[in-house]
Amino acid sequence: MEESMQCWLVERDFWDEDLVTLVYATVDGRKHHQRQLSGSMLYEVEVTAAKRFNKSTLEPTPAEEQERYAKEAKRMKERHEPSDII
Repeated sequence: MEESMQCWLVERDFWDEDLVTLVYATVDGRKHHQRQLSGSMLYEVEVTAAKRFNKSTLEPTPAEEQERYAKEAKRMKERHEPSDII
């Protein structure tokens, strides 16, 4: 079984094309998972404070974003349970 890692919601961007980008990152900010959804899909999926992802699906975070992602992931972890709907 592949190892998974818990990641916390660190970014949610809304785009003109009715797209929403969700970014979940590890607490150290080094790895992240990005997902794009149509605005209407937000009503069909639960956006939670944290999700588990297979390690192989995580991308390296650009160096200029690592500190920000780490700070936000730690903040989310302190304030929310992983299953909290955000």
